[in-house]
Amino acid sequence: MLGLVTKGFLIGILVSAPMGPTGLLCVQRTLNKGRWYGFVSGLGATLSDIFYATITGLSIGLIVDFLEAYQKPIEIFGCMVLGIFGYFIFRSKPVKRLEQPGEAKQSYIRAFLTSFLLTFSNVMIVLLFLGLFARFAFSLPAKSFWIIVNGLGGIALGAVAWWFSVTYVVSKMRRWFNTKGIRVLNRTVGVIILFLALAGLVFSCLS
Repeated sequence: MLGLVTKGFLIGILVSAPMGPTGLLCVQRTLNKGRWYGFVSGLGATLSDIFYATITGLSIGLIVDFLEAYQKPIEIFGCMVLGIFGYFIFRSKPVKRLEQPGEAKQSYIRAFLTSFLLTFSNVMIVLLFLGLFARFAFSLPAKSFWIIVNGLGGIALGAVAWWFSVTYVVSKMRRWFNTKGIRVLNRTVGVIILFLALAGLVFSCLS
C-alpha cells in the first residue's frame, strides 16, 4: 500500500510540474495577489487532475476510444477556453488589484474555480496520466475502494506539495518585481496563453 501512495505522490508532482497555462496562471496570481491566492489556484488544478486520474485509472480502455473518436472537437474546445483566459489575463490590471486587498473570500473561490476550469479544459492530460500509470505500474482496481482512495490520495498529496513549494519560492522572489514588472509579467502570461490557444487551433484545423 505504501508503494502505491509513493507512486501516486510522484505522479502528482510530475503531472503538476510542467509549466503550462495553469502553472503560469498560478505564478502570476502568486505575484499579483499573494502566495495563498496562487496556492488556492493550484488546489483548483489539483481537483481537476484527481478527476482525470480517477477516470484514467478506472476506465482506461473507454477513455482511449473516446479521445480517438472526439479528439478534434475536444482540442478546439480546450483552445477556445485557453484563448478566453488569455484575453482576460492580458486585459486585467494586476497593479490595481494589488492595491485592493479586500475581497479575500470571493477571490479565493474565484481563483479555485477558474483554475479548475482551465485545467479541466485540457482533456488531453489523460494521455499524460496513461503514460505515467504505465511507467510506474500504477493501477486502481475498481473493486478495491481503499486502494483507490490511497492511490488517488497519493496523487493529490504530490500535486498539493508541488503547488505549495512553487508558490512559496515565487512569493519569496516577489520583492524583485516592481509594479511595472508585474504588469509586464501579467501581459506576458496573457500573450503566451493566447499563443498556445491559437497554435492549438491551427494545429487542430490542419491535422
